Amino acid sequence: MEDMIVRLVLLTVMVGAGILLIWSARAAASGRLKRNQFAGIRTSRTLSSDAAWQAAHVRAQRPTVIAGFVSVATGLTALLPVQVEAVGITVITGCAVMLALVLYGARVGHNAAGDVPPASDS
Repeated sequence: MEDMIVRLVLLTVMVGAGILLIWSARAAASGRLKRNQFAGIRTSRTLSSDAAWQAAHVRAQRPTVIAGFVSVATGLTALLPVQVEAVGITVITGCAVMLALVLYGARVGHNAAGDVPPASDS
């Protein structure tokens, strides 16, 4: 019973996180997720203007969506008929890959925001 609870928690958290990553990456890149202090790539460059925010998220969309799919796939391993320890190792590995992709996306997004000329006050 305890193994089933662990599997259910891992499945729910990893699939939920993956869906949230995919949604937020697509929403920010499309302009539906506006500049804010809660979700998205929030650096001094990306928050400097709407154009910088948009440029960052367009550039970061692919690695962030891939991170989301890695999270979903990792969570689905909880359904496999293997020992729960093997699932745990897979989840830890999947989390590391997901984190690396999200950090890479944040870096390229931050750099893309820096390429946007500052808004003029005219």
